[in-house]
Amino acid sequence: PPAEPLTERRQAGGVRTIVLNNPRRRNALSLPMLQSLRRDLLHDVKSRELRVIVIAAEGPVFCSGHDLKELSSEDDVKHHSQVFELCAEVMTLIQKLPVPVIAKVNGLATAAGCQLVASCDIAVASEKSQFATPGVNIGLFCSTPAVALGRSLPRKVALEMLFTGEPLSAQEALMHGLISKVVPEDKLEEETMKISQKICESSKSVLALGKATFYRQITQDLDTAYKMTTKVMVDNLTLRDGQEGIEAFIQKRKPVWSH
Repeated sequence: PPAEPLTERRQAGGVRTIVLNNPRRRNALSLPMLQSLRRDLLHDVKSRELRVIVIAAEGPVFCSGHDLKELSSEDDVKHHSQVFELCAEVMTLIQKLPVPVIAKVNGLATAAGCQLVASCDIAVASEKSQFATPGVNIGLFCSTPAVALGRSLPRKVALEMLFTGEPLSAQEALMHGLISKVVPEDKLEEETMKISQKICESSKSVLALGKATFYRQITQDLDTAYKMTTKVMVDNLTLRDGQEGIEAFIQKRKPVWSH
């Protein structure tokens, strides 16, 4: 029989769910898995119907990180570079997409899998989920996951994860800001959809502008950030949906977005 696709994409009501679908390999981010994930993220991404992307996974492991079989000495440096470069491209792509991306985590997320969670805009996890960067234990320091972790967690928390490989529980990950919410496993789908549906109530064009601006300003100094965002606020008012929202508020009616 033909092999099942490494990722599955489905969409309804403005919400696209991308499911990592290789539980036998612990949803490892092999080169084919990364290529499949990139395709699903980019598919018809400018469509007015697409409002939110949710990344989920089959099986007890959300994502175990890179497929170590691809990183052995049997493959050359060129192949190793290709794997890490594509992984970095996918992680940065998530933040460049014009719609919010939510990680729905139910299980273990390690190494580049933890990086994937940290790279998403929002992350909702079940109580049983854990997060770790254990590469140091096998002699491969999680340097690329450290980029996302170092931007999501306090430095000393990130470095303890990176130096020891010890996992954070879901509650610890929430406390330190790696994830947004922790819910019982049987409430994970409901809570993720609740957030997704709330996002779908807003204008896609306004959200796209806001998301891009957030990631630009976060790396800037305070004065530069305020100067840039002040201009963006003015630009926001020139959007059709910017004016529609204000007019609807004044007229005490629900806005009709053009997206």
